[in-house]
Amino acid sequence: MERLPTEVTALLANYRDGDPEALARALESVYGDLRRLAGSLMRHERPGQTLQATALVHEALAQLWQQQPNGLHRRRQLIGLVTLLMRRTLVDAARNRAAVKRGSDARRVDWTEGFAGNDDPQQMIEIDEALQKLAVVDDRAAKVTELRYFGGLSIDEIAEATETSPATVKRDLAFAIGWLKTQWTETPE
Repeated sequence: MERLPTEVTALLANYRDGDPEALARALESVYGDLRRLAGSLMRHERPGQTLQATALVHEALAQLWQQQPNGLHRRRQLIGLVTLLMRRTLVDAARNRAAVKRGSDARRVDWTEGFAGNDDPQQMIEIDEALQKLAVVDDRAAKVTELRYFGGLSIDEIAEATETSPATVKRDLAFAIGWLKTQWTETPE
């Protein structure tokens, strides 16, 4: 049963007030959205990928339970955090593949299309490292970029999740893409 955003907000408030079951109910209510998001991410993964969408969601939720987050106030924040954890899971899987497959030629990143489902493990690792560097320069721009390109959220959804305006989200994305382009190191073809 999918709850309205205000119901999820109320559940998150109950969780912050000490009801651990409220987080489980909030996650249950957004599980369908998380599963669809993971399915979208996994459709772009290379064939033969052993990680499936459901497993990606469950891995992210396991990480969330370990963190015991207490700063969640809205539905989109919850989805944004799980999106970040799914990205980290995909990056870890890419690192594992890269450990086996060293020496592959990196391909050019199409910054207009995003990074979700990139099947080159080394490039996925480099993208993650670039986003970590961006977070040092501009944490909000890095978070907006993650939500847009890994999470697949719209400009309005990102604005809601980050509690900023759509215009600010667009400026952050433009800055992030420009910054990432200057930092990106490509392997010559």
